[in-house]
Formats: sequence, C-alpha cells, structure tokens
Amino acid sequence: MATGRTHRPATRSRGIPEATVARLPLYLRALTALSERSVPTVSSEELAAAAGVNSAKLRKDFSYLGSYGTRGVGYDVEYLVYQISRELGLTQDWPVVIVGIGNLGAALANYGGFASRGFRVAALIDADPAMAGKPVAGIAVQHTDELEHIIEDNGVSIGVIATPAGAAQQVCERLVAAGVTSILNFAPTVLSVPDGVDVRKVDLSIELQILAFHEQRKAGEETGHESAAPAPVADAGAVEAGRKGPDGDVPAVMPA
Repeated sequence: MATGRTHRPATRSRGIPEATVARLPLYLRALTALSERSVPTVSSEELAAAAGVNSAKLRKDFSYLGSYGTRGVGYDVEYLVYQISRELGLTQDWPVVIVGIGNLGAALANYGGFASRGFRVAALIDADPAMAGKPVAGIAVQHTDELEHIIEDNGVSIGVIATPAGAAQQVCERLVAAGVTSILNFAPTVLSVPDGVDVRKVDLSIELQILAFHEQRKAGEETGHESAAPAPVADAGAVEAGRKGPDGDVPAVMPA
C-alpha cells in the first residue's frame, strides 16, 4: 500500500471546489452505512437526505467526480464508496502524528475512526519528559526532541496539534520544517503557515458559542412572541369616560 508521502489527492488538479471536498466525507459516511446494510443502489434524494444536503447540490458535487448515476436506478453504492475514497486519498496509508498527549490528545489517540479511514497513528509526541515511554492506545509516547526524526522515519505528511495554545505555533513550525504539509489544529489559536501547507481548525468552544448564540436568539424570539400578544380590549364605557375633559367631551381630533 502506498504511503502518504508518495502522492496527494487529485482534487485540486481536477478543479473540485473546496465546498464540494468538504461534503465528500459526509457522502462517504452515509454510503458506508448503506454498504454495511448491503444496500446495492441509492437515489440522489435518499443519499442527500442521509448526508444532510439537498439532492441538486449532491448531483452537482458528484458531477465533479464524473459520476452521474443511472436514471431510474440511482447510484451504485459500492462504486461510489470506492470513487469518493479514492478522491479523498483514503485508498492509501496516511501516517499521522499527534503532538500534545493531554486529555484531548489521548482521546484522539484512542479514536477508532482514524484507522477505518486509512489514517494510521504513527507516533504520539509530548513535551513532558514524564510522559515519555508511557503507553497510550498501545503506542509509547515519545518526547518532542525526537519530532523531526519521527516525521522523517515514518514519512509523515499529516500532523495533529493538541497542545495548549501557547505551544501550538512553535510545534506547527517544527512540523512544517520537518516536512509536514497538512495540519489538524485542536489548539485554541490561529496558526501561521507558509504557502503549500493546509490547516484545518477544530475549536469546540467556538462551536459551543455559536450554539449559545442560536439558543439566545430562539429565547428572544419566544419572548417577542409573548410580548406581541394583543392588548385586552378596554370597556367602551371606560373609554368614553376617559374622553371627558374639564370643559366637557374631548373631540377625537383637536382643532388646529
């Protein structure tokens, strides 16, 4: 099996938009679930619903892959699984290093979804000397002093940063200098990288803040609906009594 350093996915050279690339893993997840249930074919409407997109967008995305389905039959599930996996580069082995083996880094190391998608955790790296040699997910943690050698020895092109924010940029620079060209950043900071290096950022606190915004807006809408309830109609007699002035009835329209 080829390794991550041999070649990179062809999505850019084939002109596939980034938005389409971002949706391909969603389609693959839905297709994999269908494949596990031995479903042979799927319509664009069914697959779009399973992936959470509209069917027109799905058909447009698949047209970039050269897959148009068969009228009245739909898409061949197994072929689409292969086609999308190939496009995403998942038909080869991608060795990955995780830097920062705290609670989050250890959780990532134990995540079984990496291996099933072609990502092999080649090494776990941490700056704490006390962590060196400790097994996490069956892999002995190595010290950051060995980072460059680990990258070279394993042919790593993808690095995962799970360090505190203050250490992330320095770790990033060392990864890039050692040959890493793609970084998944879990540190709560923005990384500066040279051209040719791709960074994907995952910040759970930001996602929670966005959810909090939507919750606040929904609460505000509910309050607004309550305050917009029609006022009770006043008793006609009370209205008439309210129109009495010291000089008698107050006209509805005062003369100029």
